[in-house]
Amino acid sequence: MIEVRIDQLLKARGRTFYWLAKETGISHTTLWRLKKGKALGINFITLEKLSEALDCQPGDIFLFIKQERHYARKRPRIPAPARSAAK
Repeated sequence: MIEVRIDQLLKARGRTFYWLAKETGISHTTLWRLKKGKALGINFITLEKLSEALDCQPGDIFLFIKQERHYARKRPRIPAPARSAAK
């Protein structure tokens, strides 16, 4: 899992989420999706703007957390009983 550390970086710099949106020109919605882990990806322009505004390296914005993966075992398929043609 990738954790986005925007809140921690803002707090360390004494800045607000609103300031970051204004400073970078990145929409509040996009920043919120990143912050809440709802974003499916990030483009390099957005990453560059965040790195510049927060005066950090791209790697400082993200934290990789290794998780154990639990795979559901597939159950064997049991065929349905045959229907009789006669009624």
